[in-house]
Amino acid sequence: MKKAAKIALAVFGALALLLLLCFINHQVQLRRESKWFVPLGTLVEVDGRQMSVYTQGGGAETLVFLSGSGTCSPILDFKALYSQLGGYQIAVPERFGYGFSDVTDLSKDLDTVLEQTRAALAAAGLEPPYVLCPHSMSGLEALYWAQQYPEEVRAIIGLDMSVPAAYEGMSISAPLLRLLQFGGASGVTRFLPIASDSAAIQSGALSGAEQDIYRAIFYRRTMTADMVNEALCVKDNARVVAQGGMPGVPILMFCSDGSGGTGFTKEEWRAVQAGFAADCPDARLVELECGHYVHDFEYERLAAEINEFLNQ
Repeated sequence: MKKAAKIALAVFGALALLLLLCFINHQVQLRRESKWFVPLGTLVEVDGRQMSVYTQGGGAETLVFLSGSGTCSPILDFKALYSQLGGYQIAVPERFGYGFSDVTDLSKDLDTVLEQTRAALAAAGLEPPYVLCPHSMSGLEALYWAQQYPEEVRAIIGLDMSVPAAYEGMSISAPLLRLLQFGGASGVTRFLPIASDSAAIQSGALSGAEQDIYRAIFYRRTMTADMVNEALCVKDNARVVAQGGMPGVPILMFCSDGSGGTGFTKEEWRAVQAGFAADCPDARLVELECGHYVHDFEYERLAAEINEFLNQ
């Protein structure tokens, strides 16, 4: 037993030393990467904190891109698509805990998140109505927005957006989320370089400098406290949206094959999306043969479909 205890103590000590070295390396790298961590958009004050809003172009329609859960750099993640959409006012608000926005401990219920987004857009000088372009989990925010402020939403363009039914049987593991949060904060993710090579980088739409910026953001915004808290709130938020009924705005839904982040098989994911579209009075579903980040894989087709949809 003494021998086993010594072995266990040695293993524990080695792990502690490894984590310490990992954390020190992480802090050194963060300082080196600070030259890349310069806001690409405007920082506005919301609830006493700084929130990032990127804007580009101009036109009669304002397209507001809302990122999915855990997408560390919304501005760069959506670039492949919005770069194809000339003639529109583009806006990418980055929720707290994402991109260049502050990391906070604020509530992640839908009312709070929506009011923060609306306040950020107003502070950036953008007025409704908007065309909302949500990816994944932010589909809940877009649907809730149309329920609460229908006069502010011209249409919704779902970029493989989630709908309430997607969360009915989902299991959320708080310990796993906390473990991933620890991995990001300690720098363990640096030993998994493939993790930072997101769909946005794989798309080829980012320059070399933009890829460096993306990675600098990734190592600062991996499973932040905001990301963890919103994941823990998502089932309650989905129930709130479900109770609000179908929004009365036109919806164009792009649907992936379910791979790359939905947690569903192709058949399951498409059934959820098709079920929502069938129940919605003015929705059209477009099925794509690509992964969850449809705006990084099929951005040219999406741009063409979006132009046609908005011109109608």
